[in-house]
Amino acid sequence: MARPRNGSEGNEKDQPPKLKFTKANIKEGLEIFKYIRPYKAKFIGGLLFISLSAMTTMAFPKLLQELIDTVAPGSTKSPGLTNGFGLSSGNIAMVMIGLLVLQMVISYMRVYLFTAVGENAVADMRKEIYSKMITMNMDFFAKRRVGELSSRIVSDISQIQDTISTVLAEILRGILTLIIGLSLIFVLSHKLGLLMLSVVPVIVLIAILFSKQIKKYSRTAQDQLADTGTILQESLQGINNVKSFTNEWYEIRRYNNSINQLVKTAIQTGRFRGVFIASMLFSLFGTIVLLVWYSTGLMQAGELTFGDLTAFVVYTVFVGGTMGGFADMFSQLQKTMGATQRVRELLKETTEEINLADEPIQEEYKLSGRVKLEHIAFSYPSRKDTKVLKDISLDVEPGQQIAVVGPSGTGKSTLISLLLRYYIPDSGRMLFDGKDIKDIPLTQLRKQMALVPQDVLLFGGTIYENIAYGKPNASKEEVEAAALKANAHSFISGFPEGYETVVGERGVKLSGGQRQRIAIARAILKDPAILILDEATSSLDSESEQLVQEALYNLMKNRTSFVIAHRLSTIRNADKIVVLENGYIKEAGTHSELINMEDGLYKNLNKLQIH
Repeated sequence: MARPRNGSEGNEKDQPPKLKFTKANIKEGLEIFKYIRPYKAKFIGGLLFISLSAMTTMAFPKLLQELIDTVAPGSTKSPGLTNGFGLSSGNIAMVMIGLLVLQMVISYMRVYLFTAVGENAVADMRKEIYSKMITMNMDFFAKRRVGELSSRIVSDISQIQDTISTVLAEILRGILTLIIGLSLIFVLSHKLGLLMLSVVPVIVLIAILFSKQIKKYSRTAQDQLADTGTILQESLQGINNVKSFTNEWYEIRRYNNSINQLVKTAIQTGRFRGVFIASMLFSLFGTIVLLVWYSTGLMQAGELTFGDLTAFVVYTVFVGGTMGGFADMFSQLQKTMGATQRVRELLKETTEEINLADEPIQEEYKLSGRVKLEHIAFSYPSRKDTKVLKDISLDVEPGQQIAVVGPSGTGKSTLISLLLRYYIPDSGRMLFDGKDIKDIPLTQLRKQMALVPQDVLLFGGTIYENIAYGKPNASKEEVEAAALKANAHSFISGFPEGYETVVGERGVKLSGGQRQRIAIARAILKDPAILILDEATSSLDSESEQLVQEALYNLMKNRTSFVIAHRLSTIRNADKIVVLENGYIKEAGTHSELINMEDGLYKNLNKLQIH
């Protein structure tokens, strides 16, 4: 369980980097458009309908101006007709209703097209991020919490999705509305147009003053949301520990503290956004009041008609509302920039050289099971100053059973991690069938190895799916045969749903022994050249252990097997027992050889277990 977090944490070095509108960051933000490229036809169609939406919207004030001037008292226009269109007031009204219907169709198409582009682009993004994430090396996962990674692919992508589907379309529509509106305002009166533009520097200044703080709080809120998700996931995954220690109160307090921090940041963000938007709206609509007051003087001077004034006010409302909306859209872009940066950080990570196709084992890389370790030394990347393995040399012939024993913390699991190439040794060489491990494609290597861990993780599907995980294209007969060899078929058949029994998340509906036998069946189905057992019978009762040991012995015949052993009674028949201590091989030999060594470490460990 992760250590608790509180408000005192968060030194400057742990804070996320400040997001600035540098050339590099803008270029990074534009990377999002590569996901739109496959759907460019719909995207261009959406842009077309946005343009039509802006133009039809801007046509209304002009038609309203003509309609009012046609019937206004003292109008200089022909009775019942407009000078501009030569239409009667009734016909103008009908044109306006027609535009409303057209606007409905245009709005529907605009929303549909941008939603389709946004959903598809974000789906592609999620697929790429998941593919990237699942092919990261083990050190990547050792440094990060699962909840944080889940938040990246859920919360951050959802933020980007909102921008592609909604905010981007609104920004483009707003820009077009702004350009058309300001142009028509200048056509009506350049004096009023210049006065209208005087508000722009004020808006820009407000945006500059507030944007920096909004970006900071938005990024912090995203990080805190990820922390909240992490706590939730950890506590639910470790619910057995929570309840056994009666620490429900502690987890509630931990979660509440995280939520409170998130709420505090969100409220601070809301305050800044509120002041930002309120200031812009005051500037905009204060300008409208000023413009209307000024235009009355122009009307008295005969420079404006009543219809011109009405059209100008409506245009100004459209332009002002659009510019006011930019404030909220701008703050949304800040969040999206932060989310995009987080996503891009993931995509820039180095992955393992995994072949994502279900390729067969190639003849040139087919292993017989010969393994040779030459002076292996290793320390974890996060703890370079601590050598876990210091000088390990080992020669294993095909089909041999090698047991690895020793006190806790001596490097037994680390040795297995190196065999699976989760990590690369700092020095020394690892040879499989005479080939350096670095010269064997990673997928080809791991396809010929199977791991049965001590802490078995089953996926939340059926028993059949969990066994077939060892060979996804296996037939039903192969799956059942593997279960028979693992002595799992009898208890599986005892369930009402048989192999279609849902195991629950992490296999909670099964006992520890049942989970262990399913994991063994999964390894049997894979038919590996090299088998790795991490105390595979540790969760079994005496009767089940005898059955599974028999299956394991049959499975290990003609296969190179590495067995991490805690109970020494299970490895007495091993071809070689390797005893680790302080990163070195302290002793090596058969059980009878080691048990007869005076003051030997293996002999002492055996005595401790007997007593």
